[in-house]
Amino acid sequence: MLIRTHLLISLFFALIFFPYVKYPFLFLAVALLATYIPDIDTPNSKIGNHWYLRPFQWIAGHRGIVHSFTFLFGICLLFVLFIPVLALPFFLGYASHLFADSFTIEGIKPFYPFRMSSSGNIKTGGFAEMNILFLFAIFDFVLFLSRISYLL
Repeated sequence: MLIRTHLLISLFFALIFFPYVKYPFLFLAVALLATYIPDIDTPNSKIGNHWYLRPFQWIAGHRGIVHSFTFLFGICLLFVLFIPVLALPFFLGYASHLFADSFTIEGIKPFYPFRMSSSGNIKTGGFAEMNILFLFAIFDFVLFLSRISYLL
């Protein structure tokens, strides 16, 4: 899926938690930033298009280990041990990216290095994704309006 779709999906889930967390704006920022990270393994992404990431991308490959819950659990364990306040929003943003990508034609290997894969029939940038983008834009707007009192 395209990053804008990932961001709207992550925003939706972050807004659900918004009134229940101690630092809501930090929570929101970390969740949205974590949404970008799985695409560090491709030069075609906003975060992965830097020359110094090329060796990592050659080793990891797109939709390899970085696009797995195995990797996510490892990173979250480090957050739980060293910066616990970031663990949940990081997990939420990253996991929503993986979950959304699991419905695309390319799919993901959720428990890398195991061969099991999860894929669907949504074409990245296609009509179905644009409908998902539109729906989540509406969901986010409505949820934002319901959470506005927590912003004031």
